[in-house]
Amino acid sequence: MTERTPAKSTPKAKPTTDAATSARMAKQRRVGTKPEIALRRELHRRGARFFVDKPPLPGLRRRADLVFPRRKVAVYVDGCFWHSCPEHATFPKNNAQWWSEKLAGNVARDRDTDTRLAAAGWTVVRVWEHESANTAADLVLRELARTP
Repeated sequence: MTERTPAKSTPKAKPTTDAATSARMAKQRRVGTKPEIALRRELHRRGARFFVDKPPLPGLRRRADLVFPRRKVAVYVDGCFWHSCPEHATFPKNNAQWWSEKLAGNVARDRDTDTRLAAAGWTVVRVWEHESANTAADLVLRELARTP
């Protein structure tokens, strides 16, 4: 008797979008957004040194916006749309089901990343893009002060 391997599920195809929407989405930056740069400048001004856009753990295919490896602190600046901010989240009406699943998947991946890093002894700091650079820097520096 041979064992059967489970059938692989095929990923859902992206819905078709109009040219204007595709162009707008293609312009979305993954690294170096205005909120990230503002936070980096503020932290640097206050004397903090860090790595930018780096995976905190070897083999982890998820990159943190800022990494403090000696202190084991990873900082993520989450966009309100992409990470479903409780204050500013919006949900597209076109292809609503696909977007709902996509954004829920982003949030689930964020929680999984937090869990993996915590299990490895890391502190995760998440700030929203709408938070001021000063407030975010205060939060990051407070966590850095707590770690040896």
